[in-house]
Amino acid sequence: MYKKIVVPVDPAALDKGEKILSKASSLLDDGGEIVLLSVVEDIPGYLAIDMPVDLIEGAIQDAKTKLVGLKDKAAVSARVEIRSGAPAREILASAQEHDADLIIVGSHVPDISNYFIGATADRLVRHSKISVLVDR
Repeated sequence: MYKKIVVPVDPAALDKGEKILSKASSLLDDGGEIVLLSVVEDIPGYLAIDMPVDLIEGAIQDAKTKLVGLKDKAAVSARVEIRSGAPAREILASAQEHDADLIIVGSHVPDISNYFIGATADRLVRHSKISVLVDR
């Protein structure tokens, strides 16, 4: 069905990541590709001064290790990609750069904070130019 699928995964929610990675694998065409993505959020400048210098580098390495483990556990062939920045923006940028035709993202049960700042899944649905499958 799909030639290239971007699967953003939060390393703190690998159980949801495993579920959506499996779903992506079932929707992938023969010869298609999955981009398994994690975005490490930047630390605001006013906080960065009090943080260890290697904090972001450690978070990036941790995310990469967890995604490679997830890929191996699910026995799925996928390209692992780690980005830094605002999650929704970086997911959309990755999908555009890879010329993806689907984004599959996990979502949590909405709470009151979603009405004020919005969740990543909400932003993806509103701003994506390709199909977005939100899994609960």
